[in-house]
Amino acid sequence: MMERLHVEVADLSIAKHGEELCGDRVEITRNGGGVTVVLSDGLGSGVKANILATLTTTIAASMLRGGAAIEDVVDTIGHTLPICKVRQVAYSTFTILQIDSDGNAYLVQFDNPDAFYVADGRVNSVSCVRRQVADKVVKEARFRVSAGDHLFLVSDGIIHAGIGGVLNLGWGWPNVADYIRRITQQEKRASMLARWMINVCDQFYGGKPGDDATCVAITVREPRYVTAAVGPPRNPEDDPKMVARLMGSPGTRVVCGGTTGKIVARETGAKLVVDLASMAPGVPPTATIRGTDLVTEGIITLSKAVRKLASPEEAYGRDGASRLARVLLDADHVEFLVGKAVNPAHQNPNLPISITLKEQVMQDIARILSELGKEVKIAYY
Repeated sequence: MMERLHVEVADLSIAKHGEELCGDRVEITRNGGGVTVVLSDGLGSGVKANILATLTTTIAASMLRGGAAIEDVVDTIGHTLPICKVRQVAYSTFTILQIDSDGNAYLVQFDNPDAFYVADGRVNSVSCVRRQVADKVVKEARFRVSAGDHLFLVSDGIIHAGIGGVLNLGWGWPNVADYIRRITQQEKRASMLARWMINVCDQFYGGKPGDDATCVAITVREPRYVTAAVGPPRNPEDDPKMVARLMGSPGTRVVCGGTTGKIVARETGAKLVVDLASMAPGVPPTATIRGTDLVTEGIITLSKAVRKLASPEEAYGRDGASRLARVLLDADHVEFLVGKAVNPAHQNPNLPISITLKEQVMQDIARILSELGKEVKIAYY
């Protein structure tokens, strides 16, 4: 089932100056196309704060994943956190945000700064109602989000950045909102938005943060799909099936392998045109086939793409491996159509005869993409 919306999430933190551990913690879980984000700020800083925040996010995420009500979550957190011997309280703030693939959002906030909600170029707090949950007063909201919207969850270290120094009263919620408005007009990627927020926050602190600071950046957008045909089917009779599945797929269509390219060109009646200008040292040239978005050579390009996926900063340039890595890194859902015809030249003598070098490389790519939070499927032919 195709998801209607994809929720892209990224978080970054900086620890209080002089502390090795950050007292803020973020837990992100995905389930059935939806996402749950829990941000917690533990009392104080350092190890104790980190323990409090980690317990809070872990309890909340696991209970919500199991379908628990927010009342039970808050009550469990209150009865589980260890009591601080100095302050005689078990205290940790939290913000919980759930968004499903239909755009239904649920927000609960306890003692954290108000979330920033960006829609139609305007930044506002989410309209919440206050209610008693267990022994705490929380702010709660149910609302709808659409493609193009952003949300930012922050700890108070962001709001107070620069206090008593560069900024006498700190950065402040209204000024943070104005900065968010400006950067979301220029950038949409959640990872870059979180980085920009933390970089500016660190600058306001003069590189010596007076508190732990965390930003969770969320971008709501349409999902990105990639389907890649890799290698010819073991049985030539399956050629039309694999090509039909590739050409009927949504999103970006990729072809990997010279023989695979010839099969796709033959079955679609399109021409396979090699782009010699795309040749780079150690990487064969790419090609074009009408109706596809990228056509590369096979095992050499795939092997080099694995290294670039593991180090995304190396995925630059117009060579086939870099372009393939960028396409895969940009995707949310990836399906590989892997042909099981064996090329004797690509057989690794150190592997069982049943495992080709191509399959090993594909398993490596699938593992890396899965670790990056992408949904990966492999269909064999």
